[in-house]
Amino acid sequence: MRIDVVTLFPDFVRQCAAVGVVGRAQQRELLQVETWNPRDYATDRHRTVDAGSYGGGPGMVMMIEPLRTTLAAMRDAVPEPVHLIYLSPQGARLTQGRVKTLAKQPRIALLCGRYEGVDERLLAHEVDEELSIGDYVLSGGELAAAVIIDAVGRLQDGALNDAQSAEQDSFSDGLLDCPHYAKPVHDALGSVPEVLLSGDHAAIARWRLKQSLGRTWLRRPELLSQRVLDAGSRALLDEFRREHASKGLVRQNDAAE
Repeated sequence: MRIDVVTLFPDFVRQCAAVGVVGRAQQRELLQVETWNPRDYATDRHRTVDAGSYGGGPGMVMMIEPLRTTLAAMRDAVPEPVHLIYLSPQGARLTQGRVKTLAKQPRIALLCGRYEGVDERLLAHEVDEELSIGDYVLSGGELAAAVIIDAVGRLQDGALNDAQSAEQDSFSDGLLDCPHYAKPVHDALGSVPEVLLSGDHAAIARWRLKQSLGRTWLRRPELLSQRVLDAGSRALLDEFRREHASKGLVRQNDAAE
């Protein structure tokens, strides 16, 4: 898979993509990340890429021409069609489902805005999709681009040493992940649940699903409302709720009400 990133800070993007799982995916030639700096395509001696906003107000807007030329060069670099994404707090919320879909594409491009954003006319004619990583504002799209590169890159076949790691991630099946434990078995902070030491794979799978359902109910109940639970899952969730109530605990949202 190839990801092209249009950014005024190419070094930042390259450094983020050079470490960890994504860096390993590039070394294994499973993922290619290329950067394009609009300043390299500006025509004046100051390499200007922004101008004041018509109608007044603070902040600058990234201009059409340097970006249009940059995008043309990016598209022409290889014959593969490219799906262009503008990273914006006004875009659709990024989800694991969307990440999985993007990870199957041979090539995507990420347009990183700065200042007050990008001239709306360019967005209307060049961009295929707008995505947001959350309801907050960053100084630019580079951090969001790094998030998408990591989320998409780790799903490339062979990027993870154990492919099952991705299958067990939070949101992979619409639920939050279950708790995980490592050495030592006993610590002043507590002990590893006995079931995880039992070697009974069926019992472990049942416990993990129950914890996953319970955590989702506790922390992200809206996710459960979007999911149809089978009889077995409903029974496990009811069991978790009874255990939770027996400890005298309540959900934070319930306590706030």
